[in-house]
Parts: sequence; structure tokens; C-alpha cells
Amino acid sequence: MNFGLGIDTGGTYTDAVIMDLSNGAILDSNKVLTTHSNLLEGIEYVIAGLDEEYLESVRLVSVSTTLATNSTLEGKGYPAGLILAGYSVSGEVPARDVVTVNGGHDSKGNEICLLDLESVENFVNSKKGGLFSFAVSSYFAIRNPEHELAVKDTILRLTGKPVVCGHELSLDLGAYERAVTAALNARLIPINSRFIRAVLSVMEARKITAPLMVMKCDGSLARIEEALEKPVESIFSGPAASLVGAAHTSGLKTCVAVDVGGTSTDVALIEDGVPEICENGATVGNWKTMVRAVRVRTSAMGGDSHVRVQKKPLIGPARVIPLCLAASTYPGFADKLRRAETPSNRILDDIVQPTVFFIRNGSSDSVEDLESLNYSVEFELDDYERSIFGVIGYEPLSVFEISDKMGKHPLHLARALRSLVRKRCICQIGFTPTDALHVLGEYEAWDSSASLQGAKLLGSYLELDEKNFSREIKRTFAKNIALDLLSLFAKDFSRETLEKLMDNSRFTRFKITVPVVMIGAPVRAYVPEILKFVDADIRVPEHHEVGNAIGALVGNIIKRTEVLVRPAEFGTDRYHVFSEKERKVVDGHSEAVDCGLELMEKLVFGHMDEYGLPKEQIRFDIDRKDLSPGYGGSKETRLQGLGVGSLLKMG
Repeated sequence: MNFGLGIDTGGTYTDAVIMDLSNGAILDSNKVLTTHSNLLEGIEYVIAGLDEEYLESVRLVSVSTTLATNSTLEGKGYPAGLILAGYSVSGEVPARDVVTVNGGHDSKGNEICLLDLESVENFVNSKKGGLFSFAVSSYFAIRNPEHELAVKDTILRLTGKPVVCGHELSLDLGAYERAVTAALNARLIPINSRFIRAVLSVMEARKITAPLMVMKCDGSLARIEEALEKPVESIFSGPAASLVGAAHTSGLKTCVAVDVGGTSTDVALIEDGVPEICENGATVGNWKTMVRAVRVRTSAMGGDSHVRVQKKPLIGPARVIPLCLAASTYPGFADKLRRAETPSNRILDDIVQPTVFFIRNGSSDSVEDLESLNYSVEFELDDYERSIFGVIGYEPLSVFEISDKMGKHPLHLARALRSLVRKRCICQIGFTPTDALHVLGEYEAWDSSASLQGAKLLGSYLELDEKNFSREIKRTFAKNIALDLLSLFAKDFSRETLEKLMDNSRFTRFKITVPVVMIGAPVRAYVPEILKFVDADIRVPEHHEVGNAIGALVGNIIKRTEVLVRPAEFGTDRYHVFSEKERKVVDGHSEAVDCGLELMEKLVFGHMDEYGLPKEQIRFDIDRKDLSPGYGGSKETRLQGLGVGSLLKMG
């Protein structure tokens, strides 16, 4: 027997499936709440709910997660430092501390300035106590990475903390985008590391000795070592898994997958079994990266998105703990909600709401949680934030209760409370689309009475009863999914234009001609409402609740590589051959191209060999582009290689 264990950890749920790898059949599945403060606990719970006999025959474990995506969308992440060698950036970067030092190379890989390692050491020694990791980006490191590697060695010697180099993530031109990608990667290392360590710990405890794989954001699988070094490549791991899982569970090679999660809704296309890839780099939140990923339309609206009222109902982008879940978790919360204060319309914002409460993050019994909180309090909070954090404990408090304890008007607390949530010190509780479905009786997992009370409180501001208020939230949520679907195909139209067309098309309806497969726990509830906005063949397949965990198992092993052949010097017949591993100098253009092809084949098949895939099981495609002759008739050639192999049906 050759079984696979797939695990997906999302913002709300952690899912697991057991699959027969010989035929792709799902044998068992389980779904539990994600335990953010202790990921190991949630993973242990989800595996404990699977058949013990199946677990004994597991020969492959593969995982996916939206934790990195969610952290980026919500502006969270761990503090990282960024060292730029030979250039500076004018735009924003996702790093708390940034320094520019002398160094860098030219487009041919020649050193243009000596690397100033003394400045690197001064920066690292002054900042290392408050940073979790570092990113390094040197000018034209894609042509010669020596300076990035020297800075990396220095940081490792001084701190032992994780270091990410820009050339390790992308060989494309674009110094700013490469710096952003490296900095994002550094911020996400602790998040991915915690998740992977938790999976490995549970595997060890249950004596599961199978290899562990991680789904990357292009729908392929990677070894654990690679995933730990490059967590940014799993930034769309969850959406990629949902797309692959949707295709597998529906039996369709071409379809659109809609994954409704807790934090976001993701829409992506798979055509003839191959996910559509965003070749120019994925955009996550406000950050343009150089990571090749599944082209996904992501909106910050999910089942746990915060619903509040400010003259009209608003949804997202922040994720909160649903009222129904809070009432099931914290004794006495439902009574507190019934006694909630109702502020006047004029002071309502995302914090000042009758249904908003705050609670300290993590558990008072967890050493890891307490250490993480102590770190944040010491290095990340200002004095005012520390004073507010001091009055928030492990029982929910409304903003008005915090206001009374602090002697401050609620509006004066809003900025600091947002900051404390962003820095993972506290969690916010509020009304969500999940609560709306509880009110309507279309999804019942927790305490519906708390959802009902929340809908009454918020609906009263709009003169709506709890049912009609919840119907409005459900309608808005379904409309958002419909707009996401249209935006995926109508790339040249703004979302605002599509919404105007949708709202004003009384006698028309948009038609989508490929099947739409929906993944996620509550998706059935939204299908009738979505069909009011679009004409589509919408399918909710069996095992849709755990579609991401299925996708984590059925991804391919994919290796993409690129080689650039350029003149070493004008007027000569010598060429540089640039690859991800090295720079070579070769006499003659055709000889240089042959050298590039040989390097590419070596890289692709060497990568596949690490997974035990024989050459005959690998599809290897090469794309050659001869660029127009430049000055003096010089030739330039770009080679792109794609290797694809599957771990299914191997045993």
C-alpha cells in the first residue's frame, strides 16, 4: 500500500486527507480549527482524527499553507533587516531597518566597487537584537553573487540568524523588485519555520518516516529543505493547492477554482491540467514580487473578514475571530455581547463598534507564546502601546472596557489597537460573514446566538433586522466572488468598471464558459447568490471542504531554469553563459548555447534525481529565444527550461 498524507493549514481551519497514491482516491479526511498560538496542537488534532491503520501505510507527506499569504495581506510578519550593496531604493520595502553599503557589479558581472563589510558589521551588530532575519540584495548579483554571499557569511558569523539573498530567489532584472522579494522572504521565514517544525514534530511523535514535501506557489512540490530557505515561494501555496485540488476532485483538466478561506477568496484558472502562471511575478497585497506563481485573483474577503457598519455595511480586509466562535471558546462572552454598548453613528470606525472585542494572543500556559509576546513588547511596542497591552488579558474586552481602564476616549485608542493586532500581540473579535451564515441557518459550527445578537446590534444602525442584515452581508460576499471571477478573465477592465456593468445590467448577465469549481467549508451556501450575478456551471465537488489538503498531494515536481548567453566583450567572439549556479566564459556563440543547454539539462535532471524520479518519467521542454543582434552584430540568446514529473503512481 502506498498512501499519502496531505495537510493544509489556513487562517481558520487545518485540514488533512489520506490518499491512495496509486489511483488518487481519498480514503479519509478531517478538519479542525487552526491553533495560531500553537500550530503543533492543531496539526496533532487533525491527524488524530484520521484512521490509524491508514497512517501506518503513509509513504509521502505533503503540506500547503496560507499562513504566509495571510500575514502579507494583513501587513504582518516578523521584523527583518535589509542590506543593499551598491544601490538604494526610492520605494517602500517590507523591512523595518534598511542600510545601503558600497559594493555591487555591472551587467557583465565585473566588480564596480569594493564591498564595505565594515559597514555591514556595524549595521548587523546595532540591529541584531531586534530582528528575526536579514535580506541581502546587491547590484547585478544575478550576474555575480559574490557580494551577496560575502554579506550572508558575515551575518551568519555574527548572528546565526536566517539570511536571504536576492539572487537565490530570482535571476530576472529589477533591483527594486528583487529587494522586495528578498525582504518579504526574510519576514516570512519564522512563520514557515514554525509551521514546518510543527509538522515534523507530529510526524516524529506518530512514527511517520515518509519524506515531507511542501507545495510551492506555482503548483509544484518542493523538498522541505528548499521550502525552509525560500518561504516566499510558498506565499501562494494555499491558492495553488486549491487549484490543483479542485481539478483533481472534480475530474476536470480545465476549470476555474474558487477557494473561499477565512482571510481571503482566491480565484485561479487551470487549463489542460497546467495552472496559469504569472510569469512577471506575483503581487501580494501591495508588494510586487519576482516569484513565479499561479496567476490568482485574491481579494481580502473571507469567511472571517471583519464586518462593521459605517453608514453602510463594510467587509474586510482584516480577519477577526467570529462572534459565534468566540462565544464557544470564552465562557461569559455571549452575556458580555448582550450588554454591549452602542456608540453613536458619528464615531463608528473599524475599532469602535458594538461587536468588537480584544484578547491577548496565544495562551498563558505556552512558553513559546509568552516568549514571542515578551519579544514584541520589548522591541516592537512604544510606551503607549505597552500601556494598552498591559490592560488586555486572556478574557475578551470591548474597546469601551479598555477605554474605561485607560481613561481615554475609544477613538484615541484605535491607532494603538490596530498596531497591537498587526504586531500579533492581541487578537480582534467581531462579526463576520461566517456569523451571517449562522444567523441564516446555512452554516452551523458554533454558537448561533452570539451571531444573532451581533446581527441585531449592527443591523439596528441600518434599520434592518438580524435576518435582513445577514442577507445583505451574504449578498455582498457573493457579489465579491462574482467580481473576482470576472476580473480573472476581463484583465483590461478595472474592478470598478465591472461592478458598474454588473449593477446596471438589469436584463443581462455575464456568462463564464468554463466550469467553476468551489472549494471551502461554507461554499454551498453562496452558490445560488453567485448565480444571480453570473451565468456559470458551478460545481461543489465531493471533499470540497478539504480541497487544499488534496491539492497538496497531487502537485507535480516542477523545475524551471533559465540561461542567458551574452557577449563578454564587443568585437570579440567570447560569450558569458549566465545560469542560476555560475557564470562561464565560452568561445563562440553556438558553443556557448550548447554549454547553456548542457547546464540546463544538468540542473533540471539533477533536481528531479533528488526526488527519485527517473529520466523517462520527466517531461523536459526547452524554449529558445534569439534576441536581435545588438551593437556590432553581437548575438544574445535566452534559454528557458521546464521539467515536470509526478510522484503519483510511483509505488
